[in-house]
Amino acid sequence: MMDSRYGITIPFDGVSLLEHRDWFHRLADLGYTDVWSAEVDGADGFTPLTLAAAWEARLHLGVAVTPVYTRGPGLMAMSIAALAEVAGGRFIMGLGASSLPVVERWNGITYDKPYAHTRDMLRFVKKALDGEKIDEVFETFEVHGFKLSRPVLERPPILLGALRPGMLHLAGKEADGAILNWLAATDVAQCIGEVGEGKTIAARLFVIPTEDADAARFIARRMISSYLTVPTYAEFHRWLGRGELLQPMWDAWAAGDRKLANSVIPDSVCDELIIHGSYEKCRDHVTQYVEAGVQIPTLAVIPFGVELKDAVEGLAPR
Repeated sequence: MMDSRYGITIPFDGVSLLEHRDWFHRLADLGYTDVWSAEVDGADGFTPLTLAAAWEARLHLGVAVTPVYTRGPGLMAMSIAALAEVAGGRFIMGLGASSLPVVERWNGITYDKPYAHTRDMLRFVKKALDGEKIDEVFETFEVHGFKLSRPVLERPPILLGALRPGMLHLAGKEADGAILNWLAATDVAQCIGEVGEGKTIAARLFVIPTEDADAARFIARRMISSYLTVPTYAEFHRWLGRGELLQPMWDAWAAGDRKLANSVIPDSVCDELIIHGSYEKCRDHVTQYVEAGVQIPTLAVIPFGVELKDAVEGLAPR
């Protein structure tokens, strides 16, 4: 475990951004190599990483992921360039299509052509970060006369949040790798098979560090029904082969019966998709992902019955 990258998701719930300074130092002391943010409905993806870059030089940084719809192309390039300048080679950028609820319902932007929009943003950002002046009509947007006025010394690696063959192929062909999410360790090989060899694979892994299996599965079921009923994730799990196991949940959810949707999720699905158990068991489960090909496992810790401090220390690499 110590020879691989080992990340954790920030910012922590219940901890203000300004209070993270001591946490960043402690994470590095404990052996965490990476802190990765997200961009959904909490902090934006860049601000927590900017603080981490300034406060703790030992940590690598990543965002998984920034939606390609919610910033214009020029602003996206500027945001990446600024953080790359602050981080000095310690930053990995994650781009992704996100989902209809995030893009359309929360941000008022039409969620149209997610594959094409992601491809176009990736191509634009690579050119912009390489210092090109861009005057081009892409399929999903057009840019005329844009050039970064603060040169990027070295373009940071760009990974794509990818779930199905099309986006996984794009991650392998045109990006530096892929960011995986909501999958079992046994699913990693199928995804890497689509990306191809020689690419960086990161994954966000949800962890509930408790030996109360019933409680962990109760929490897991609520998380699974919230995420895997979103069409993008539902199609991902059909592709992975869980369609039969999850169809009762999808049917109940579509009928408006949330309680039933949770109750019909099998224990086996909870145990595959959500890491839980003792600290040692959780670390062993993370190792399964690493052995399957994930180079940057990033824990998303859901403390249950323990203090966040104890959970972070208990899950630290050994």
